[in-house]
Amino acid sequence: MRRRDVLAGIGSLGVIGAAGVLATRGPSALEVDDQGNGGSGDESADPAAADPLEIETIDAPGSEAGTMRVPGDGLMLIDFFATWCTICESQMPHLADARAEVDDDVAFLSVTNEPVGRSLSREDVADWWVEHDGNWPVGLDPTVELAERYDALQYPTTIIIDADGAVRWYNTGRKSVDDLLEAVETARAETGTEA
Repeated sequence: MRRRDVLAGIGSLGVIGAAGVLATRGPSALEVDDQGNGGSGDESADPAAADPLEIETIDAPGSEAGTMRVPGDGLMLIDFFATWCTICESQMPHLADARAEVDDDVAFLSVTNEPVGRSLSREDVADWWVEHDGNWPVGLDPTVELAERYDALQYPTTIIIDADGAVRWYNTGRKSVDDLLEAVETARAETGTEA
């Protein structure tokens, strides 16, 4: 293989990668400041600067049909899940145990952005919730607006935000009860809302 072909191939990968970033994050994701840090360059990319969202909640154990404001009035633990995700399924007992140990000053919300109304119904989500012993609000993010705001586009992603919407903890993958409780305590200490 000629060196020119190899260099052309490498250059093509860079173009494809940049196109992928542009398609998923927009042009601001490619901006770099004077120190070489990537970022958005606009205030709207900061979750804390964005307006609160009303997330539809469904009728399921611990959850009433209605809406839940994100961010809420205090600390909020948000778990982004999918009903087909086996790691999400195995994490449900950890979330339930952590919630049982945390005071009511930390709101829990699990959110799916699966295509409810097309390939999945609200009843399917509620059945999954019952099957996996969910007992806190469960919401829908069909436009993926909440997931995009908090960069929660893989499953599971769990975050803790404060009343202003600022992310106090962010984690992808499986979390233990201890991981979750430690994250809550750290967020409480950072915000001065210790129980």
